[in-house]
Amino acid sequence: MPLLDALPLAASQSNLLAARELMAFTLAFHIVLACIGVALPAIILTANWLGLKRGDDDAMRLARRWSKAMAVTFAVGAVTGTVLSFEFGLLWPRFMERFGDAFGIAFAIEGIFFFTEAIFLAIYIYGWKRLSGWAHFWSGVPMVITGIGGAFSVVTANAWMNQPQGFTLDAGGKVVGTDPLEILFNPATGYEVPHMLLAAYMVAGFLVASIYAVGMLRGRRDRLHRLGVVIPLTIACIATPIQLFVGDTAARAIADHQPAKFAAMECIQETGPDQTEYIGGICTDDGVKGAIPIPGLDSFLVGFSRDTVVTGLDQIPDNEEPPADTLLHLSFDAMVGIGTALMGLAIWFGFVWWRRRELPRTRWFLRAVAVSGIASVLALWCGWIVTEVGRQPWIVQGFMRTEEAVTEAEGIWFAFAGVLLLYAGLGTVAILVLRTLSRRWREEDEETDDSETPYGPPGSMGLNPEPGSGNRPVGGKGVA
Repeated sequence: MPLLDALPLAASQSNLLAARELMAFTLAFHIVLACIGVALPAIILTANWLGLKRGDDDAMRLARRWSKAMAVTFAVGAVTGTVLSFEFGLLWPRFMERFGDAFGIAFAIEGIFFFTEAIFLAIYIYGWKRLSGWAHFWSGVPMVITGIGGAFSVVTANAWMNQPQGFTLDAGGKVVGTDPLEILFNPATGYEVPHMLLAAYMVAGFLVASIYAVGMLRGRRDRLHRLGVVIPLTIACIATPIQLFVGDTAARAIADHQPAKFAAMECIQETGPDQTEYIGGICTDDGVKGAIPIPGLDSFLVGFSRDTVVTGLDQIPDNEEPPADTLLHLSFDAMVGIGTALMGLAIWFGFVWWRRRELPRTRWFLRAVAVSGIASVLALWCGWIVTEVGRQPWIVQGFMRTEEAVTEAEGIWFAFAGVLLLYAGLGTVAILVLRTLSRRWREEDEETDDSETPYGPPGSMGLNPEPGSGNRPVGGKGVA
């Protein structure tokens, strides 16, 4: 009998694990595309503006090429985002049944932003050679606005799961009344939304810059590649120091409002002042093993004083402690460490540009930029691990546990396998298409093809630049 009694529990836990793994995989895949969708329009419009304002052929060529790449990533992101949306109802039906009226508000708004962005994306891409220069530029501005609006909506929904408010429950625990403004502007919205938006601009900026840095390392030192590094790298480097400030603010807010998450990610076992900050290491009940300790720093970071009392796991009920505290701790350290390294890269780039108006000449700088794209994605993933795993065992903090929300349907592992195959196919196709475009662009550069000429007849930019301004340096001699 004990074995038979354990079978339903084992099946339930297997379902929970499968649902979590499936959701984690689809989110990890989609979030990168989402960041590109949010921030790449701004990068494109920056190049487009330079091309129009300064009669810069290379900047205009980059804008048009990046818009084609954006069309590919947007299409793939639409598919992966749709799958992710369906998973809320299929994997977590009890959550949607009880809290759908509150949780769905932000996603309804996000749908409006998404379709609006799709419309203006189509207009912008179709508008090359069909609209006048500035009319075409302004047709792309709504993409930036809707991208930010869509990100706000999705992250607000997640923030509400972390710090829920703005709803009324009936006797059965189901939402029967909502206050949309309180739901959208919950306490976590103030730091989660800017944190995610800045992360999007960092990921997109460093990713695009890294591609052109690799090209420069392979010997393609033409102005087009230098400009392809400068534009996105500048945007990413501006976002980086702001992100570190926002992240610091977010950590203190988490310490106040989600003490269990903070205690787990910092491996704090006992409540008290003068808490040690541990860099790396493995969390155990007897302390952190193999870490670099910095006495008192954790308390100082939370309250600007070593006397600040920080809640430890000893104040959290055992059944409410986040799982995998070592994973949380290392993910948090990795996110902060990568962010600090990217800040160093931003300082390096900013200092040399301030002195010489050009990229640093050393190959080590190009190597650092080439690595920065993947590094920013890893930091993004680590941040979401901290956010999502740190909230466990709750799907709605303090109101519903994740195990209560999962579906009882069988076959989730098979669904996971199917999604793996689908996403592998989508990823492969996207990479092949982008590589084909890249190869075609290199051939066009070698043949000095006029096929990319916008806003006018072949052989003319249609911008009426001053004589000789087609290769005007942007910001100085460094990209001339």
